[in-house]
Amino acid sequence: MNENAAPETQPDAPVQAPTTAHRRWILAALMLTMALAAMDITIVATAVPQIVGDLGGFERFSWLFSIYLLAQTVTIPIYGKLADLYGRKPVLIGGTALFLIGSAACAAAWGMIPLIVFRGLQGLGAGSIMATVNTLAGDLYSTRERARIQGWLSSVWGIAAILGPTLGGAFAEYATWRWVFLINLPIGLAAMGLIARFLHERAPARHHAIDYPGAILMMMAGSAGVFGLLQGGNAWDWSSAPSLLTFAVVLILVAATVVRERTAAEPIMPGWVWRHRVMLGSNLAMVGMGLVMMAPGAYLPVFAQAVLGLGPIAAGLVLASMSVGWVTAASWSGRLYLRIGFRDTALLGAGMMFAAVAGFRLLPDNPSYWMVIADQILLGAGFGMLSTPLLVGVQSIVPWNQRGVATSTNMWSRYLGQSLGAAIAGAIFNGAMRGQLQDAPASLAGTLPEVNAVVGALQSGSLGPAGTHYLQSAFDAATHYVYAGMAWVAALTLILVLLVPRRSSSMLESRA
Repeated sequence: MNENAAPETQPDAPVQAPTTAHRRWILAALMLTMALAAMDITIVATAVPQIVGDLGGFERFSWLFSIYLLAQTVTIPIYGKLADLYGRKPVLIGGTALFLIGSAACAAAWGMIPLIVFRGLQGLGAGSIMATVNTLAGDLYSTRERARIQGWLSSVWGIAAILGPTLGGAFAEYATWRWVFLINLPIGLAAMGLIARFLHERAPARHHAIDYPGAILMMMAGSAGVFGLLQGGNAWDWSSAPSLLTFAVVLILVAATVVRERTAAEPIMPGWVWRHRVMLGSNLAMVGMGLVMMAPGAYLPVFAQAVLGLGPIAAGLVLASMSVGWVTAASWSGRLYLRIGFRDTALLGAGMMFAAVAGFRLLPDNPSYWMVIADQILLGAGFGMLSTPLLVGVQSIVPWNQRGVATSTNMWSRYLGQSLGAAIAGAIFNGAMRGQLQDAPASLAGTLPEVNAVVGALQSGSLGPAGTHYLQSAFDAATHYVYAGMAWVAALTLILVLLVPRRSSSMLESRA
């Protein structure tokens, strides 16, 4: 395809129109499958203190999120392309099976390094889930119907974000953190059974040339980029030779990927997904949203336990409050974008997101439980109002044989942002915490732990009142630094949404 060409108009067909009853079962299967990925981050985040206490390696704990998100992110475009070439059903079932294998391996992990490796295996399967579930929703429902269906799918994130932290906290407090992974097995098996039974496709009957070199280059570039962000300011200085060499390699790999995708017969990520103005603005805004999402996702439960003094279950509910706002706003966004357009709805969401992250930065020291919850509800509302109209918008301007690529690119952008956000937030937090420990009063010299042991020291209560209070204040300050960085990203995202044409709604609705 010419990289400058707009999406082609071709007939939608390969998904056989299911009966009303079958469509309900398919939607139930999509919701169960989505629950696997939706619950994963929150359920693990709540159990981090217990995982670290058992396996050690607090400084490496951000890798539990980064490796998962990295593996998920770099495979989403590949799964999206495969879904366009061979159909959604085999891609979704195969990816879900891989996710479940990774979950079982995580539950059996004997150390932090093996757990990180198995999280990567989970992420390889999660890429299929995130790309294909949303693509199938676009296949089975019109633009007007997708407003309602996205509300249902968003409700999965809300339920999972409440259930996930609650289960994670309960497992960590009353059983073992290993159950945060084992719980995936019955859910995933039920979803696979429903998809196998009720979803029927006529896969396109022609030979395809899969762009293996492009896929490999894309994975290498993404892996090298996140690795450099994780190590920079931690294992080495940002201006050091290893850091500069790593990012030089990233630039080379990105350039090689672009060249390959421009010349491939069937590129994994065609040029039109970035040339089309609706897609360009939507995809860049999703990168920004993904970056912002990692501040509460990775650090809020630990902040709630270390600073607010909450237990694992209560800390999980603080994070879950974000999804209350997300689900409510996503459900309302459908009515709103059909009335005022996709761009203006997303612009409202970006403004709410900025107000929430900037508002957290203004919270007082040791804020009340309810102040943090109110801020997270507003943040979730911003996410829901921003992501839903942009995703439905890009799906609505392409035919079936390009919907997988369009959807996966939008999802890839969001998870690229999350992968980068985990690395950046980790670098900000570790740097800020290290600075706080170095500036500790002389009376505490020699008594405070290294960054790697801060959470364990707070849980043990072995530092005495003065040391505990200082560590709590240091943790509070480091978390606020993370949110300050995300506020700048949220402001940039607000600007990026303006790249989406304001009157795109009429164009999109004409293609419903």
